[in-house]
Amino acid sequence: MNSFGERLRFSTFGESHGKAIGCLLDGVPAGLKIDEEYIQSELDRRKPGKSEFETARKEADKVEILSGVFEGLSTGTPIAMIIYNTNQKSRDYTNIKDVFRPGHADFTYFHKYGLRDYRGGGRSSARETAARVAAGAIAKLMIKELGIEVFSGISEIDGIKSEEFDYEYAKKSIIYSLDAKKEQLQKDAILKAKNDHDSVGGVARVLVKGVLVGLGQPLYYKLDGVLADAMMGLNAVKAVEIGDGILSASSKGSSNNDAIRKDGFESNHSGGILGGISNGEDIVLNVYFKPTPSIFKKQHTITTQNEEVDFSLKGRHDPCVAIRGSVVCEAMASLVIADMLLLNMGSKIDDLRRYYK
Repeated sequence: MNSFGERLRFSTFGESHGKAIGCLLDGVPAGLKIDEEYIQSELDRRKPGKSEFETARKEADKVEILSGVFEGLSTGTPIAMIIYNTNQKSRDYTNIKDVFRPGHADFTYFHKYGLRDYRGGGRSSARETAARVAAGAIAKLMIKELGIEVFSGISEIDGIKSEEFDYEYAKKSIIYSLDAKKEQLQKDAILKAKNDHDSVGGVARVLVKGVLVGLGQPLYYKLDGVLADAMMGLNAVKAVEIGDGILSASSKGSSNNDAIRKDGFESNHSGGILGGISNGEDIVLNVYFKPTPSIFKKQHTITTQNEEVDFSLKGRHDPCVAIRGSVVCEAMASLVIADMLLLNMGSKIDDLRRYYK
């Protein structure tokens, strides 16, 4: 599937070394102010080549809106956006034309489809996520109309964990670190791995503020289930936690339950979701990225003819994909919340009466 969502549905297209990537976003209500500068600023946060902590591939990631917007407002029709690829170096991948890169989707794509685009991974490349960020930027404009905001940052790199979660600081950090006291250690870990021709993993933390009670469609389209689906669908993500996550399994009910008073919850171990429905508290997610599989050490693998070989990778790659991945997590969370808002509009007959009468 190349599409995601129910009422707010987006589809993406394109490959890493193709002519362009893009998306089609359907379900945006008419009359939403479409701030193109804001959409571009979101893409600029994700785009490659900004620092030594990212891939050296430099892409302008200039977005062009093709449809669905007139005089700065959404028309209610599908919004199409395109981003042209301008800095491909396909020759860097000729040495893997018939070789499967360990840790990549090369092996599975080849066996599923009988062929693969070996230039940077083709459709399986994280390059596709730029289109998700473009769609997510419009979703963020939608939910901001209701006072909902989504933030993200890096809470862990190579096992170096943040002790504070300062989302305003993360906006200024070149690696989107949430903890100013841990940032340099995290930077050092990334550069050490890069100099060793290796890579490191990391954890992105996502915060959704201002969510009203009632978002989520039980039983089979729960808010937490869809958020996990959205995050697990991203390149290199291997685990997702909501609220206390795995720590819940080692706690007792007396400490894990969020006691309720007339002015709200006393704690937020649930991460803002109960029974698959938002409870009005902040929604908190931790998204775990594996180390970038593109490393420059010699590795064992096989060819498309099942021959064992040793090979060394070429090209330009992120030493820690979690950094730019955190921006994509933020975009996907925004798309899920916007979709859930639209789905929730018909939950009560009173809602329909108010609208139609």
